[in-house]
Amino acid sequence: MIRNFKRHSVQFLFSALLLLGISACNKDISLSLDNSRDESMGIVPMDSLQVNASTYQLDDVPTSATGVILVGKNTDILTGSITASSYMRMGIGEITTASIPTAAKYDSITFVLKPNKYFYGDTTKTQTIAIHQVTDQITLKEINSGSDINEKPVFVSGPAIYNNQKFAYDPTALGTLSFQPFVKKLDSVAIRLDDNLGNTLFSMIKEGKSAISSNQNFVEYFKGIAVIPGENNTAIIGYKDTVTMQIHYNFVNEQGFKVNAVAKFNLGDKAYQFNNVASDRQGTAFSALTVKNPELKSETTAGDVFLEGSTGTVVKLTFPTLLKLVNDPTVAINKAELVIETESKYQNSFFNSPSSLILMVANGYGNPVSMVNTPFDTKPQQAPYIGANDFGTKAKYVFNLIEYLNNIKQESYYNTSLFVSVPTSGLFSSVDKLIVAKDANNKPKIKLNILYTKF
Repeated sequence: MIRNFKRHSVQFLFSALLLLGISACNKDISLSLDNSRDESMGIVPMDSLQVNASTYQLDDVPTSATGVILVGKNTDILTGSITASSYMRMGIGEITTASIPTAAKYDSITFVLKPNKYFYGDTTKTQTIAIHQVTDQITLKEINSGSDINEKPVFVSGPAIYNNQKFAYDPTALGTLSFQPFVKKLDSVAIRLDDNLGNTLFSMIKEGKSAISSNQNFVEYFKGIAVIPGENNTAIIGYKDTVTMQIHYNFVNEQGFKVNAVAKFNLGDKAYQFNNVASDRQGTAFSALTVKNPELKSETTAGDVFLEGSTGTVVKLTFPTLLKLVNDPTVAINKAELVIETESKYQNSFFNSPSSLILMVANGYGNPVSMVNTPFDTKPQQAPYIGANDFGTKAKYVFNLIEYLNNIKQESYYNTSLFVSVPTSGLFSSVDKLIVAKDANNKPKIKLNILYTKF
């Protein structure tokens, strides 16, 4: 009897210890710039594991053939000002000599833009735009792939025109317009142009000049249009690329009535329309941020880091001790989430936070060479904006990084980093911006939460 009691006691004790051991093997850790404890997830902060954040300036962001014309300027106290101008070639559309009666008389010429409802900045103020004639041929640029330092970015697929390119234009404007940008209601913006240009083009059409016989001939004669914002503008406004340069004329028809008509030049080749987007960071903590000096660590900018569309500004993340954890043979990672918090005060303001973000993998030379995909999928992962709640939780974006953690064991991922960016569509055709929130110690609130099992 006593022997059986001892046997059952040992078995019970062994089972209890086994259960306790299994329970102790499952752990939550948080690689974080914000060392606050998240009780709701049972996360245990690990000071020995780091997340380093920087603001990083990309080079060669393609802004051509996006279908979006960006024109304007806005200024933010923290990050400085952005100025967007648009350049484009014009084509002859359906204009032919036969389309204009011999007795027709010239009336006027206008350049017409149609807003696409996108804006960024203060649209309560009067905005000014000017139309200039381009004097250089607008050409595409090819980025050659080569060594790692010259590797073609993942978002560049062929010849394009880039955000930092400019082409010379006549400093005397063909026409200027100041207007109230009621972008949700405004159907079109028409700028009256110089009648000297209008009369010349009208005469060339009527006379059947060779310059009007094809798009290529017309580009040789009239190299293009530059749409330039006023210096005191407060918003960047988006327009459709269905622009027209309209020659207005009139004639008397066979019935003796006066008829008003229009001959329309349109966008000749969409590949040659692009947006030049320039930033001025003077007077801010980011004044030293340039293509030649592309990285500013968060410690040098009072903990502030940000990303921005079209200027090519992204947030760079590195995890110095992550590889050691991933390569630990006694660790099995079950879940990995990257959480990026932002200040809710920017939502529903002049500078809304982006609706979603993506992650790019950059090589050791700062070239983004691949995307972080959705797990078990080939599509780039997009983290949607998650608004703040009434319990003090800030707005945030959450990425699933389990696939990335599996990949970083590969040799091709050696010395890589992550770039946080607006989706490529916004990177090329918007100026959406995200300012990352900070904690009480002036550190960016960026966490990599990892659930793992230790054997």
